[in-house]
Amino acid sequence: MPNPLFDGVVAHRVTTPRLTANVLERPAADGSTTGIPVVFIHGNVSSSLFHQPTMLALPAEVRALAIDLRGFGDSETLPVDATRGVRDFSDDVASVLHALGVERAHLVGWSMGGGVVMQLMLDHPELIETVTLEAPVSPYGFGGTAGADGHRLDEVGAGTGGGAANPDFVARIDAGDTSDESPTSPRTVYRTAYVKDPSRDTHEDIWVESMLTTKTGVDNYPGDSVPTDAWPGFAAGRRGVLNTLAPTNFDTSAIAGLAIKPAVLWVHGVDDAIVSDGSFFDINMLGKIGAIPGWPGDEIAPPQPMVTQTRAVLERYRAAGGAVTELALEDCGHAPHLDQAAAFDAALAAHIGAA
Repeated sequence: MPNPLFDGVVAHRVTTPRLTANVLERPAADGSTTGIPVVFIHGNVSSSLFHQPTMLALPAEVRALAIDLRGFGDSETLPVDATRGVRDFSDDVASVLHALGVERAHLVGWSMGGGVVMQLMLDHPELIETVTLEAPVSPYGFGGTAGADGHRLDEVGAGTGGGAANPDFVARIDAGDTSDESPTSPRTVYRTAYVKDPSRDTHEDIWVESMLTTKTGVDNYPGDSVPTDAWPGFAAGRRGVLNTLAPTNFDTSAIAGLAIKPAVLWVHGVDDAIVSDGSFFDINMLGKIGAIPGWPGDEIAPPQPMVTQTRAVLERYRAAGGAVTELALEDCGHAPHLDQAAAFDAALAAHIGAA
């Protein structure tokens, strides 16, 4: 396995009252720790390693930081209280920034990390200079909602949370599987769901290593679930990563009403297999195509229009005075910073330069 750290990137251990976190840094060219840094928050089943190409591509005067969330990468493994939504993660990030002496930052959140950034907008607005949402989870969470307004389908989050994870995928993470022998191996999932064209990238082994840092179990990934009489027979639990994004626990749509609105850049791929208006990681979508039997139909369990929901919230944000730029990239999957690196890097540099 190659060294997972790229030349020019260094790792730090940062201890806060909440956790000991691993932080990657691409220092500013002059070694300065002053100025406004760019802070990257990774998504689910990944780590800060994924952000290294973007960190290195930023202008030389930028201090770039990437934080491993609890239970991912080389950060401390601590239980995740999903009843707080993603606040265990967002409060951790805030504590790390305080420990580093970072008073304000340009925040970049990828996938679940986008949800963490939106929660920071609500709970820690003083930390934020600008926001970049890369293929973010819907402001209404993952699964179990419908319509542009994100209304919940039921009170228990049927079909969402920890029970929605493929158990073989979880077992292969736990076993450290680096093969491509199965559709559920992390390497295959990376190739088929994270990026549109894996042949473009020469760092696949590092990305798979990053995925395999995910800590498994009911308190981490994927979390617990509870039985329900509603299809598909399970509902959101109260522990672990996937339950943080269940609609019973997560809703950041209130960002539209913030009094102070940092400029937002929203970047997403039009071929995203994970966050879309027809995601094949949405249990209701899998039921609709017949992959899970017994689907009760669109009236009861429609697929979640994830991108439509994000757009609706950001349109309200803009209408209330916030600056929003949307960049929808063609030939691009769930990782625009890998699939369309040049376009993503240029958009991010322009966005933070315009602050």
